[in-house]
This record gives sequence, C-alpha cells and structure tokens, in this order.
Amino acid sequence: MVEPIPAAPVPPELLALRERIDALDRELLALLNRRAGLALEVGEIKKREGSVVFRPEREAQVIDGLKAVNTGPLRSESVAPIWREIMSACRALETPTRVAYLGPAGTFSEEAALGYFGSSIVRVPCASFDEVFRATTAGAADFGVVPVENSTEGVVARSLDLFLTTPLFIIGETSLIVRHNLLRKENTSAGIQAVCAHPQALAQCHGWLSHHLPDVERRPVSSNAEGARLASLDPSLAAIASPRAAAEFGLHIVAPAIQDDAHNRTRFAVVTHPDRHPSPKPSGHDCTSLVVSVDNKPGAVHDMLVPLKQHGVSMTRFESRPARSGQWEYYFYIDIAGHPDEERVGTALRALRERCAFFKVLGTYPIDVH
Repeated sequence: MVEPIPAAPVPPELLALRERIDALDRELLALLNRRAGLALEVGEIKKREGSVVFRPEREAQVIDGLKAVNTGPLRSESVAPIWREIMSACRALETPTRVAYLGPAGTFSEEAALGYFGSSIVRVPCASFDEVFRATTAGAADFGVVPVENSTEGVVARSLDLFLTTPLFIIGETSLIVRHNLLRKENTSAGIQAVCAHPQALAQCHGWLSHHLPDVERRPVSSNAEGARLASLDPSLAAIASPRAAAEFGLHIVAPAIQDDAHNRTRFAVVTHPDRHPSPKPSGHDCTSLVVSVDNKPGAVHDMLVPLKQHGVSMTRFESRPARSGQWEYYFYIDIAGHPDEERVGTALRALRERCAFFKVLGTYPIDVH
C-alpha cells in the first residue's frame, strides 16, 4: 500500500492573508445586508408612490459612478457584473422580476438576460422570439430579452418585424461576445450525420462547417440549446452552442470557438410593455431607436435624414426591411445617439416625424458601455 504524500504546511504569511480575507468577507456581507435593508425601505416608498422597481437609467448611473471612483486593483470592467448581481439580489427582495428569453436553458439569450438583470430573476424560457414578445405583451413576463443584431450576420429580422406588430418598446440593451462550440455525446467529430443549431448560429459558423464537416447536414432548430438537447438524445447528432449548454445537457465540447468571426458579438434588446414600465430618463449615454417609412418618391430618404444633420444628431444604425405591401416600400430602422429630453435631439425628432409617412419610437435607453 502506497502511503499518501502529506500535504505541505501552509506558510504563516498565507494563513494570515486568508484570515484577513475572511474578515473582509464578513464585513462585506454585513454591508450588503445593510444595503439590502435600505433597498427594502426604497421598495416600500415605491409601493406607496406606485413607481416601478427596476430603473435601468438609475442602475447605469450607479455603475458609471462606481467605475469613475474605482482606483483598482479591481478592474473597472469587473465592477458592472459584480454590482448587477448585488442590485439583482436587492431588487428580488422588493418583487420577483420575470424575464422572458429564447430557451431552453443554456441559450445565449439566457446568458444575456442573466448578464443584464443578474441571476436573482424568475426565468421564463420561450420556444421562439414570437413567444418572447407574446409573453411580455400578455404580462406573463415583466421583460423580454431578444437578439436584434449580430456583428457577422447583421440584423435579426424576426425581432425587428415583431416591433411593428406589438406594443413593446426597448428600455435597455446588452451585448454578448458569442463563441460557438461544436457539442456532442461522443468526444469526436467522426460519424456526425447532422449539426443542429439556430439558423443564425449555422450562418455564423458556415466557413468552419464547410471546411471541417462539408458533407454533414445542417439542421435548423428553434434555438442552440434545443440543438444541444437533441444532440444529448442522439449520438449521430452534434450541436452548436455554448459551454453552458454543454454542461446543461452533458455534452463534450468537440471543437471550441468555431465561429467564423473571432470577434463575433450579438446585441440584445430588453423590451417591456409601456403600460407597466415608463421610458427611462436620460442617463448621459443614451440611444433612441426608431422605425419610420417615407413616401416612395425621389429624394425622400435623403430629405428624411436632413433634420439629424441640421441639429447635430449622430445616426449610429440604419437598416431597411420590406414593408410587405407589394409596392416596393420599406421600413427604416434607425438608432440615434441621445435622449429626446435633450433639446437638439427632441427638435430633430419632431422635424423628422413631419417628413415621415410612418413614425414610431421603439425606445430610448442607456447604451451598453464597455
């Protein structure tokens, strides 16, 4: 019998540092409980006034303020996720926040929802983008999180179309670096008959799949996590999904980071119903999203955009979608920098509205600052 090697003694200076860290952790816990107590008092005042629990512009200002006074060694980019979790836990003491997203567990939409709201939420996974909008419109969820744009494949058309047919509006955004992985029950790529994933993921991995699995069927499914679920049931299938999905469904990561663009990023919109949540107030770094259309005549699109230039308002996104009228007409989705409460932005929007046949503000919200 081989005798176990005795553990090396812990140096006294390391023991002393651990004791100091343990003491600081107890202090932090006490301070967090004091903060939670104050949050409960705030919640009682909000209940009496009938105001909402979640204010994205307030949370953005809190995080910005902490980043401004941070002197390290904690990195400023670490401040936001730490404080989002703290605020999420405190918010949950006032009322549970129900958040809808494309499910099941393990999707990038779920990861975006948790990154934005923190983990102290009631998760409402949905089978499709349509269901996310329906659940949020009907009140089954307080908020929905949907992808609207990918750095490789461009806009997520179905999300944009749903803004035209539902009353929901945007109150926040978050973006996520998306790294796709090939997942399978067997820890090998040999014998794969089909790769299951959301159509966007299949498109974002087109080059890799064409090179490494050229003869394998690409099977579109409702979400990447659904693809992972199917792969967990059938050894002939593989999925494209996140490490979270791999852990959720007990799959091997056969090939990591197979997306064609190493900097692949997806932008998500946080939506809610205007009857249940007011539009955010200015935070200092805001975006206003619009959808508009103009009469089909020469120079109409140019004339529509003139007010933005005249009033010094920057346009950060411009996308077109067919109006499906059969007349070659289009809706234009526009993001501009700023908040309508700013005089120059408000003036520009009023002038732009006068030049449009259709005009709808999709939301004004704090932008995701890195």
